[in-house]
Amino acid sequence: MSLKLALSECAAGETLPLKWPGVNAPGHTLLSGAMPAAAGTRLLAGGGEALFTVTGSVWLPGRDEVACRCALLSACAAIGPEPEIALSSLKTGYAVAIITLSDKGAAGQREDTAGPAAQAMLEQTLPTALARRFVIPDSSALLRALLATLALEQGYDLICTCGGTGLGPRDITPQTTRAALDQELPGFAEAMRAASLAKTPNAIISRAVCGTIGQCLALNLPGSRRAAEENLAALLPALEHSLAKLKGDSADCGG
Repeated sequence: MSLKLALSECAAGETLPLKWPGVNAPGHTLLSGAMPAAAGTRLLAGGGEALFTVTGSVWLPGRDEVACRCALLSACAAIGPEPEIALSSLKTGYAVAIITLSDKGAAGQREDTAGPAAQAMLEQTLPTALARRFVIPDSSALLRALLATLALEQGYDLICTCGGTGLGPRDITPQTTRAALDQELPGFAEAMRAASLAKTPNAIISRAVCGTIGQCLALNLPGSRRAAEENLAALLPALEHSLAKLKGDSADCGG
């Protein structure tokens, strides 16, 4: 897909919206072509180098204050102002989000170790176009909103939650995730519990669920680093095949 943009100056790693003409906000402006939507999409210059990566989307006021959905672009390198430039869009690999649920983590009182560990394992195993981590309190409302936004609006392919899968009064992850799913994948949860039970009998209390939200795979992992790594390791061999089937791959599953 080809696009023409007017570019604002930005530093490497800076994120700005790609907006329609007439949208009242700073950022880059889409002059022609379709707005790239899926997280992980890259915008390439003529020589093939990536200038931007789509990291999500945002709604901004446009003409007559009518809201317009605009892509969020993270600059891969420093960009100078350009009145008009032609770019092409391409997505290869998967966009991955890791959500850690922790009241103390969200308040800056505890370091998240499970999230970075899960991200590293996924990036080593899957072709990854984009990986982002989030730390939020143990809030059903926040998790429900973030799952829907990432999976259904921003085009993420895989979401892993970390934490909140046990029996504590603030452990809301499984029931919140289940309410968001289109279909459950009980085999994934069974494989994780089996892997944990080989290490500790306490794994029997895990309520983790896995399933799909639109074309996104959602997985509940434990909150401790070691348990998250053990659970995710049980799923890694099947992840890429599962994601391909979810996206409509018609190849046979035998082998």
